[in-house]
Amino acid sequence: MIFPERFGLQNKVAVVTGGAGLLGTSICRALSEAGATVVVAENDEGRGIELENQIKGYGLKAKYVKIDIASEESVVKAVAEIIRRFGKIDVWINNAYPRTKDWGTKFENISMESFRKNVDMHMNGYFLCCQKALEEMKKRKSGVLINIGSHYGALGPNFSVYEGTEMTMPAAYSLIKGGIVNFSRYLATYYAKYNVRVNAVCPGGIFDNQDPVFVEKYNKLVPLNKMASSDDIAAPILFLCTEAASYITGQVLMVDGGLSAW
Repeated sequence: MIFPERFGLQNKVAVVTGGAGLLGTSICRALSEAGATVVVAENDEGRGIELENQIKGYGLKAKYVKIDIASEESVVKAVAEIIRRFGKIDVWINNAYPRTKDWGTKFENISMESFRKNVDMHMNGYFLCCQKALEEMKKRKSGVLINIGSHYGALGPNFSVYEGTEMTMPAAYSLIKGGIVNFSRYLATYYAKYNVRVNAVCPGGIFDNQDPVFVEKYNKLVPLNKMASSDDIAAPILFLCTEAASYITGQVLMVDGGLSAW
């Protein structure tokens, strides 16, 4: 049997930034269940260690490594620690979501300082992680990197879903995720000759106990009539990490319940 084996990650080392967050937790569990040793790369040490212990409690392999993607020193140190401990990086998933405390301010009220800081922490943080991780993969001529984008990195938001709530779609998020999506295409073509694959996954809205008014309106926009669970997003990410997706690179996978098909 050939195909079942191609869907596994046995003997692989997979790093997930923002690994202890809502989506990160599902990604870490999916990769570990597929056989990978998962590195929970997380700035929140308490949550990172807790998830490491949870995964180990299932008889699976995980290790917490502290990382702040907005800090070059932290990223370099984390990559060096992973290489020292495991000798390689097979998979790297950029999932961290750093943001300022005023995240969600209306467009007309956003300060230039805040906008710059969010772009620097998030988009430039992804650049930094891509550079350090991909260069390690280049040495071994093997690897997979996935950037987590967003459907709002490819589509304009429908602001009607936020009416009647305190929610909005932050302006910086659109710029950041749009940049990350196209940067993934750049990286895919740049590193293809080293047998390194790069793709972007763009989730639609993930249910996280949002305002019921928003949830109801959002669901009506989606052909599948529901928001995603974090596991709904983690499963296709897992697929892209495996040999079953060995001929897929430079792609942007919309996992949005059909929202972008309208």
